[in-house]
Amino acid sequence: MVLNMTNKFVLYHVVPVLLAVLLFAPAAWAGTLTDRFFLMGDGKLKIKNMHTEREVSVSLLNADGSFNDEGFTKVDELFGFPTWQKGRHISPRLLFMLDYFSDRVAPGKVIKMISGYRSPDYNNGLRNAGGNVAPTSLHMDGMALDFSIDSVNGKELWQLIRSKDCCGVGHYGGANIHLDAGRPRFWEAATSKVRSGESDYNRCLYLTTDYDRYQAGDTVTLALVAVSQFGFGIMGTGSLVAADDGSQTTVAPVLFRVGDAAACLALSDREIAHRITLVLPQNLPTGRYRVKMEFCQRPFEQMPRTTLSNVIEIVHPAS
Repeated sequence: MVLNMTNKFVLYHVVPVLLAVLLFAPAAWAGTLTDRFFLMGDGKLKIKNMHTEREVSVSLLNADGSFNDEGFTKVDELFGFPTWQKGRHISPRLLFMLDYFSDRVAPGKVIKMISGYRSPDYNNGLRNAGGNVAPTSLHMDGMALDFSIDSVNGKELWQLIRSKDCCGVGHYGGANIHLDAGRPRFWEAATSKVRSGESDYNRCLYLTTDYDRYQAGDTVTLALVAVSQFGFGIMGTGSLVAADDGSQTTVAPVLFRVGDAAACLALSDREIAHRITLVLPQNLPTGRYRVKMEFCQRPFEQMPRTTLSNVIEIVHPAS
């Protein structure tokens, strides 16, 4: 493709501006709904990358409770996350959970990051070199970090996070902890199963929403993570089910959007799997729900036929 001056202007000036707007487009309703996650600290983090020696001190929230895009961008840079390439930030849920737990054990102290974002190639390289690295690691999704905090006992911090049943948390001994915004689970070195083949055949994939709390009518962005192989699809129609209903009875149908509309929506790579959206029904009652998704064109018999998201809560804005 030949770029003329107009094309160059669009590429280098307009596109970054549009991406900056799109990264946190849902924050338009931040004035009425600010506590978008179940676990949130004071919004302030101090993190040091132990490989680069770079340190940042950021505020994740503006004074009105909306997300501070500049603060997230600084964290992205520290994590080595290619923000402009992906059109999104490091998982806000991950950072607010990190904020929540660090505020409880060591408020104001520096979080020492041992590992942040990993590209798939880098993750595979670590694994091939014999590292204790999962092939479906959420580090590749920008949803995990390994860290320690001076004077904080790693085992005790692991136990605290585990008690909340909120996320993935691992402890391999010493002060270091693995934290991720994926399926609630916990492990130690002897139970990590990273080379057991447990996550093969997409058996451990997980559906996660961008926030925990929404208002009726909001757009929800979902991501399928911990995927071992792409090239499958999701049915265009899904449902909301009550969070505490084991029978998974449909409360309301929902339509998924991934590119062009189709009965079976193809997911060919990790980035497409992070751009699934749905619009919540306008008349949805307050309460807690999960999103139910059905798979199509499954490449493996071992792959589940359906999956449920994390719990979301529908709230009405304060008057």
